[in-house]
This record gives sequence, structure tokens and C-alpha cells, in this order.
Amino acid sequence: MIYNRRHFLTILASTIVVPQFALASGALDIVATTGMIADTARRIGGSHVNVRALMGPGVDPHAYRQTRTDITSMTRADMVLWHGLYLEAQMEEFLEKLARRQPSIPVADAMPRELLISHADYDGRFDPHVWMVPKLWSSVAQEIARVLSDARPDVEYEFGANLAVFEAELRDLQTYAETALATVPESARVLLTAHDAFSYFGNAFGYEVIGIQGISTESEAGLNRISTLVDMLVERKIGAAFVESSVSDRNIRALIEGAAAQDHTVAIGGELFSDAMGADGTYEATYIGMIDHNITTIAQALGGTVPERGMNGKLAVGS
Repeated sequence: MIYNRRHFLTILASTIVVPQFALASGALDIVATTGMIADTARRIGGSHVNVRALMGPGVDPHAYRQTRTDITSMTRADMVLWHGLYLEAQMEEFLEKLARRQPSIPVADAMPRELLISHADYDGRFDPHVWMVPKLWSSVAQEIARVLSDARPDVEYEFGANLAVFEAELRDLQTYAETALATVPESARVLLTAHDAFSYFGNAFGYEVIGIQGISTESEAGLNRISTLVDMLVERKIGAAFVESSVSDRNIRALIEGAAAQDHTVAIGGELFSDAMGADGTYEATYIGMIDHNITTIAQALGGTVPERGMNGKLAVGS
């Protein structure tokens, strides 16, 4: 059910509870907006946190609007962790108002600005898709560890130890990405996706990235954009495009059909996890598994040589 903005603020006022900014004991009840943040908070918080993610598999955070149940959960939580950088565009006003009453932290906003990518179509803001590069996500993990330690300074050491283990896994994942993606022939290092979520990925690993839609899925791809991309696919003989788990494949299908009409075949290279992780309970529902899947899928589809089941041998067969 969709509520208007005034209704949301009324609900917030009626459900707000007195927040606890630091707890002497007991697990922290945390609400995270995305699965990537939730998984990272669980890894760092361990037994000292109970984390619920608002957005599950296949959910688009650019368009997500909080429900009445979400509002109740957030206002009763000890802490709300959200991404920031305008990822949760439809929730931002609510989350900022919530921060005046209880801990509500945009964890990616703490990233050094020199690491972020601005965009001509995204006036005054930065590309939020920093989780696509493990080395960048380490900065977000550090911020999550910091805010957890502020809330539970008595177990700061445990949070630090868990962070160290997770950061070691991120370094291994970064190395796997650099090695696996380098096996793709240079001429084939073109990543065509449903929306512009892979710019950090492209910069980090030397790939040209083409998104049909802009950074936000709220931006629409017009007929001229589709026609221009079809001509480019044909002219450059690009043979693969990738769908995304949280974005409709309508535009990708239109590109494939347009290229076919010009006697050029474009295959679906696979499904990537752009703004949401895999199905609950799977390896791909972890941050490590999500990125392992993307790296392996891209490299395989574009002619690289990688293990069929990814870095850790845990990917679903055919994923």
C-alpha cells in the first residue's frame, strides 16, 4: 500500500520511541535498507546485532518507498543503517527526519569524496554504486564498524576483529576480480547493462560500461537512446548484454531485437546483481557471493577463463 508524504510523517510522529544511542548490554536491533549493508553489519556485528534488511532480492532501491511496517520497524530499532549518496531517493526525506530522533546513519556518505564518481546526468550528486568494487566497499564496512562501536563500546574489540576478517575477504575478492576480469580479451571488455550501475566497476577493472538507463532506474530510456545503442552494437559487433536482477529486462530485449533486425546477434550474457543481492539463504545473498557472481558471470560471458563456480567454489551451477 502506498502512502503520501504527509501520512508518512504522521505515522513517524505517532510511532516514535525514545532512542538509545548506546546500550550497555544486549544485541543491537538494526534495520538496514539494502541487503549489502545488512550482510556487512551482520559480519561485523556478529552475535551483538540483530539485523533486518528492508529491501530483499530483486528490489530496486532507487524506487523503493517505505511501508507502514517499515516505518514501525525503523522507529523502534536501536539503529538504522542506510546507504546514502541518494541511492534511497524516495526514502531520503524520511531517513533524514528520523536521524533527528535516533541513530540513522548513511554509511556510504562517509566515503572520501575523491573516491566517488560524479555524473553529468546526476546534478550535484555522486554515483551511489560503490559496492561494485570490494576495495571501495571496505570504506563502508569501516564506517559500519565505527557506528556499531559507538553504540556498543564495550565490545568494540570484537567488532574490530570481525572487520579485520571481513576486510581480508574483501582483499581476496578484489584480487580475484582483477585476475579473472583480466582474462577477457581487451577488445571484448565492454559491459552493456540495463542501467548505469557499473561505473566504479569499469574504472577499477578497465571495462567500458554502457547503461541503457542512467544511474537511477527512475530515468527512462527513450526510443532515440535504444536506436543509438542498437546502431553501436551492430557497428562495433558487440555480442553480449547483461540483464539485472532488480531491473526490468524490457530495454535489453528491445536492443537484442533491434540488433537482430540488422542481422547482428546479441546474446544475454547472464543476470547480474546490481542493486540487490541473490535469493535468501544462498551464497549469492551475501556481499561476497553477490560480487563473486558478477565477476564470474561477466568474465565467462565475455570470453575470459574463470572457475565455473567462482572464487570460493560456492556459486550455483549455471548462475
